[in-house]
Amino acid sequence: MRYDLIIFDNDGVLVDSEPISNTILSGYLTELGHPTSYEESLRDYMGAAVHRVHDVIQERTGQVLPADFDETLHARIFAAFERELQPVAGVTDVLGKLVADGVAYCVASSGTHERIRVGHRRTGLDEWFEDEWVFSSEDVGRGKPAPDLFLHAAERMGVAPERCVVVEDSRLGVQAARAAGMDVYGFTAMTPAERLEGANGYFDDMGQLLGLLG
Repeated sequence: MRYDLIIFDNDGVLVDSEPISNTILSGYLTELGHPTSYEESLRDYMGAAVHRVHDVIQERTGQVLPADFDETLHARIFAAFERELQPVAGVTDVLGKLVADGVAYCVASSGTHERIRVGHRRTGLDEWFEDEWVFSSEDVGRGKPAPDLFLHAAERMGVAPERCVVVEDSRLGVQAARAAGMDVYGFTAMTPAERLEGANGYFDDMGQLLGLLG
Protein backbone atom coordinates (compact mmCIF):
# COMPACT_ATOMS: atom_id res chain seq x y z
CA MET A 1 0.00 0.00 0.00
CA ARG A 2 1.37 3.39 -0.98
CA TYR A 3 0.13 5.19 2.14
CA ASP A 4 1.38 4.96 5.72
CA LEU A 5 -1.83 6.21 7.34
CA ILE A 6 -5.50 5.95 6.37
CA ILE A 7 -7.60 8.72 7.95
CA PHE A 8 -11.32 7.94 7.99
CA ASP A 9 -14.08 10.45 8.38
CA ASN A 10 -16.67 9.03 10.74
CA ASP A 11 -20.24 10.00 9.90
CA GLY A 12 -21.28 8.42 6.62
CA VAL A 13 -17.95 6.63 6.17
CA LEU A 14 -17.64 4.40 9.24
CA VAL A 15 -21.16 4.70 10.67
CA ASP A 16 -24.30 5.20 8.59
CA SER A 17 -25.35 8.22 10.62
CA GLU A 18 -25.94 10.99 8.08
CA PRO A 19 -29.58 10.09 7.27
CA ILE A 20 -30.36 9.92 10.99
CA SER A 21 -28.58 13.09 12.10
CA ASN A 22 -29.69 15.25 9.18
CA THR A 23 -33.32 14.18 9.58
CA ILE A 24 -33.14 15.23 13.22
CA LEU A 25 -31.21 18.45 12.54
CA SER A 26 -33.56 19.61 9.78
CA GLY A 27 -36.57 18.83 11.95
CA TYR A 28 -35.16 20.65 14.97
CA LEU A 29 -34.23 23.76 12.97
CA THR A 30 -37.70 23.81 11.43
CA GLU A 31 -39.21 23.44 14.91
CA LEU A 32 -37.20 26.50 16.01
CA GLY A 33 -38.57 28.61 13.15
CA HIS A 34 -35.80 28.05 10.60
CA PRO A 35 -37.49 25.88 7.94
CA THR A 36 -34.89 23.39 6.69
CA SER A 37 -35.44 20.35 4.50
CA TYR A 38 -33.46 17.15 4.81
CA GLU A 39 -31.78 17.89 1.48
CA GLU A 40 -30.84 21.40 2.63
CA SER A 41 -29.36 19.99 5.83
CA LEU A 42 -27.18 17.61 3.81
CA ARG A 43 -26.11 20.42 1.50
CA ASP A 44 -25.28 22.96 4.19
CA TYR A 45 -24.11 20.96 7.21
CA MET A 46 -22.96 17.48 6.19
CA GLY A 47 -19.37 16.99 7.32
CA ALA A 48 -19.30 20.12 9.45
CA ALA A 49 -18.97 20.68 13.18
CA VAL A 50 -22.09 21.93 14.94
CA HIS A 51 -20.73 25.47 15.23
CA ARG A 52 -21.34 25.79 11.47
CA VAL A 53 -25.08 25.44 12.10
CA HIS A 54 -24.93 28.41 14.48
CA ASP A 55 -22.85 30.43 12.01
CA VAL A 56 -25.09 29.76 9.01
CA ILE A 57 -28.34 30.49 10.86
CA GLN A 58 -26.99 33.74 12.29
CA GLU A 59 -25.58 34.81 8.93
CA ARG A 60 -28.85 34.10 7.12
CA THR A 61 -31.35 35.32 9.68
CA GLY A 62 -29.49 37.48 12.18
CA GLN A 63 -30.87 35.24 14.92
CA VAL A 64 -28.99 33.25 17.53
CA LEU A 65 -29.89 29.63 18.21
CA PRO A 66 -30.92 28.75 21.79
CA ALA A 67 -28.18 28.30 24.37
CA ASP A 68 -29.14 24.64 24.81
CA PHE A 69 -29.25 23.93 21.05
CA ASP A 70 -26.18 21.69 21.00
CA GLU A 71 -27.23 19.74 24.08
CA THR A 72 -30.75 19.15 22.78
CA LEU A 73 -29.58 18.24 19.28
CA HIS A 74 -27.01 15.75 20.55
CA ALA A 75 -29.49 14.18 22.98
CA ARG A 76 -31.96 13.58 20.16
CA ILE A 77 -29.29 12.21 17.82
CA PHE A 78 -27.77 9.92 20.45
CA ALA A 79 -31.20 8.51 21.31
CA ALA A 80 -31.79 7.76 17.65
CA PHE A 81 -28.33 6.20 17.34
CA GLU A 82 -29.15 3.79 20.15
CA ARG A 83 -32.30 2.73 18.31
CA GLU A 84 -31.12 2.41 14.72
CA LEU A 85 -27.48 3.22 13.93
CA GLN A 86 -25.55 0.67 11.85
CA PRO A 87 -21.97 0.53 10.57
CA VAL A 88 -21.45 1.36 6.92
CA ALA A 89 -21.70 -1.89 4.97
CA GLY A 90 -18.32 -3.50 4.39
CA VAL A 91 -16.29 -1.19 6.61
CA THR A 92 -15.24 -3.90 9.08
CA ASP A 93 -13.84 -5.93 6.18
CA VAL A 94 -11.71 -2.92 5.21
CA LEU A 95 -10.50 -2.42 8.78
CA GLY A 96 -9.71 -6.11 9.12
CA LYS A 97 -7.57 -6.03 5.98
CA LEU A 98 -5.69 -2.94 7.19
CA VAL A 99 -4.96 -4.68 10.50
CA ALA A 100 -3.82 -7.84 8.73
CA ASP A 101 -1.50 -5.81 6.49
CA GLY A 102 -0.16 -3.72 9.37
CA VAL A 103 -1.38 -0.42 7.90
CA ALA A 104 -2.06 2.35 10.43
CA TYR A 105 -5.47 4.04 10.45
CA CYS A 106 -7.44 6.49 12.56
CA VAL A 107 -10.65 8.52 12.53
CA ALA A 108 -10.82 12.32 12.25
CA SER A 109 -14.37 13.61 12.59
CA SER A 110 -16.16 16.94 12.83
CA GLY A 111 -18.30 15.31 15.52
CA THR A 112 -17.54 15.47 19.22
CA HIS A 113 -15.62 12.71 20.97
CA GLU A 114 -18.87 11.73 22.69
CA ARG A 115 -20.70 11.45 19.38
CA ILE A 116 -17.92 9.32 17.88
CA ARG A 117 -17.83 6.99 20.89
CA VAL A 118 -21.62 6.64 21.13
CA GLY A 119 -21.75 5.65 17.47
CA HIS A 120 -18.82 3.26 17.73
CA ARG A 121 -20.21 1.51 20.81
CA ARG A 122 -23.60 1.08 19.17
CA THR A 123 -22.11 -0.41 16.00
CA GLY A 124 -19.26 -2.41 17.53
CA LEU A 125 -16.61 -0.29 15.85
CA ASP A 126 -15.13 0.59 19.24
CA GLU A 127 -13.31 -2.75 19.01
CA TRP A 128 -11.40 -1.41 16.00
CA PHE A 129 -10.29 1.99 17.36
CA GLU A 130 -7.97 2.62 20.28
CA ASP A 131 -8.63 5.88 22.12
CA GLU A 132 -5.44 7.40 20.73
CA TRP A 133 -6.66 6.75 17.17
CA VAL A 134 -9.75 8.93 17.57
CA PHE A 135 -9.61 12.65 16.69
CA SER A 136 -12.39 15.23 16.83
CA SER A 137 -12.82 18.83 15.76
CA GLU A 138 -12.92 19.46 19.52
CA ASP A 139 -9.15 18.86 19.48
CA VAL A 140 -8.36 21.81 17.18
CA GLY A 141 -9.33 25.43 16.81
CA ARG A 142 -10.97 25.14 13.39
CA GLY A 143 -12.96 22.30 11.92
CA LYS A 144 -13.30 21.25 8.29
CA PRO A 145 -12.82 22.74 5.67
CA ALA A 146 -9.71 24.00 7.50
CA PRO A 147 -6.87 21.44 7.38
CA ASP A 148 -6.20 21.61 11.13
CA LEU A 149 -7.95 18.39 12.14
CA PHE A 150 -6.26 16.21 9.53
CA LEU A 151 -2.86 17.75 10.22
CA HIS A 152 -3.39 17.18 13.95
CA ALA A 153 -4.29 13.53 13.36
CA ALA A 154 -1.23 12.98 11.16
CA GLU A 155 1.08 14.60 13.71
CA ARG A 156 -0.32 12.56 16.59
CA MET A 157 -0.03 9.36 14.55
CA GLY A 158 3.54 10.26 13.57
CA VAL A 159 3.02 10.29 9.80
CA ALA A 160 3.93 13.05 7.33
CA PRO A 161 0.86 14.57 5.57
CA GLU A 162 2.05 13.49 2.14
CA ARG A 163 2.05 9.86 3.33
CA CYS A 164 -1.59 10.07 4.46
CA VAL A 165 -4.82 9.48 2.59
CA VAL A 166 -8.27 10.60 3.74
CA VAL A 167 -11.57 8.79 3.14
CA GLU A 168 -14.38 11.34 3.04
CA ASP A 169 -18.00 11.72 1.98
CA SER A 170 -18.45 15.48 2.35
CA ARG A 171 -17.42 18.51 0.34
CA LEU A 172 -15.97 20.19 3.43
CA GLY A 173 -13.94 17.10 4.24
CA VAL A 174 -12.46 16.87 0.74
CA GLN A 175 -11.50 20.54 0.92
CA ALA A 176 -9.85 20.00 4.31
CA ALA A 177 -7.85 17.02 3.09
CA ARG A 178 -6.59 18.86 0.03
CA ALA A 179 -5.67 21.88 2.17
CA ALA A 180 -3.68 19.51 4.41
CA GLY A 181 -1.68 18.28 1.41
CA MET A 182 -3.19 14.81 1.56
CA ASP A 183 -4.72 12.56 -1.06
CA VAL A 184 -8.43 11.97 -0.56
CA TYR A 185 -10.96 9.48 -1.91
CA GLY A 186 -14.61 10.42 -2.06
CA PHE A 187 -17.26 7.96 -0.88
CA THR A 188 -20.30 8.56 -3.07
CA ALA A 189 -22.85 6.27 -1.45
CA MET A 190 -24.81 9.37 -0.36
CA THR A 191 -22.95 12.29 -1.92
CA PRO A 192 -22.72 12.69 -5.71
CA ALA A 193 -19.16 12.79 -7.03
CA GLU A 194 -19.67 16.31 -8.39
CA ARG A 195 -20.11 17.55 -4.82
CA LEU A 196 -16.78 15.98 -3.87
CA GLU A 197 -14.77 17.85 -6.49
CA GLY A 198 -11.04 17.69 -5.91
CA ALA A 199 -10.88 14.10 -4.70
CA ASN A 200 -8.27 11.79 -6.21
CA GLY A 201 -10.90 9.18 -6.96
CA TYR A 202 -14.40 8.05 -6.08
CA PHE A 203 -16.11 4.87 -4.92
CA ASP A 204 -19.67 3.98 -3.91
CA ASP A 205 -19.05 0.65 -2.17
CA MET A 206 -16.57 -0.03 0.64
CA GLY A 207 -15.48 -3.15 -1.20
CA GLN A 208 -13.83 -0.88 -3.79
CA LEU A 209 -11.73 1.15 -1.34
CA LEU A 210 -8.76 -1.16 -0.86
CA GLY A 211 -8.23 -1.33 -4.61
CA LEU A 212 -7.94 2.46 -4.70
CA LEU A 213 -5.49 2.56 -1.82
CA GLY A 214 -3.20 -0.21 -3.06
